Amino acid sequence: TFNLGNSNSSGERVTQILLKHIPVSVALALPGFIISVVLGVSVALIAAFYRGTWVDKGIMVFAVIGMSISFLIVVIAFQIIFCSFYGLNWFPVQGWDVDSFGSYLSHVTVPTMAIVFVALGYNTRFYRAVIVEEMNRDYVRTARAFGASPVKLLFKHVLKNAMIPIITRDIITLPFIVIGGNIIIEKYFSIPGIGQVTLEAIISGDLPIVKAVVALTAVLYVFALILTDISYKMIDPRVSYK
Repeated sequence: TFNLGNSNSSGERVTQILLKHIPVSVALALPGFIISVVLGVSVALIAAFYRGTWVDKGIMVFAVIGMSISFLIVVIAFQIIFCSFYGLNWFPVQGWDVDSFGSYLSHVTVPTMAIVFVALGYNTRFYRAVIVEEMNRDYVRTARAFGASPVKLLFKHVLKNAMIPIITRDIITLPFIVIGGNIIIEKYFSIPGIGQVTLEAIISGDLPIVKAVVALTAVLYVFALILTDISYKMIDPRVSYK
């Protein structure tokens, strides 16, 4: 019935709380998610094409550095560099006073940079492993023997066949990024998204909100699995569910 009850802290209906704060989290997480995926695939293609060379090793070094640094440290460092009076002071350090596209960009730029900095390392390593495995297939050697250009080989053959594990990973992780992945960002930038609401609900013991967020994450995960299966058929017509 979608009757999730009322908040123990404010008395407001939980459904209204979710409807008010989830769009903020989506608007905050989506740019970083899209940019990290696009950049990750692009950089992984370069690393896989030049695998074993200094280009590949240099990309992997930066990927490991991005994976090794704590997300919390990245957030604080970016706040000091880009938002504080002691740094460049280009962007607001806290808040979500968004009333235009320009103000939205000013508030979302630094969180997006922090998300991309950390996620790009994980994405690059995973995408590179998938693409390198695909490049070792027999059909790639056959296409190369028939004179296929490197660009055509990478984009028309390798990337297209490597998209299934890439799409699977990205779609399945999206619900967790939107719901739970923004907690640190929203807390340190004082952004009123569902991550900060969930954290405050856990601290105060507001069980109706916590249960609603857990249930919503489960539902979104099921929809993500369905969307993943649908995307398989769109990417590769050979996939059959008979």
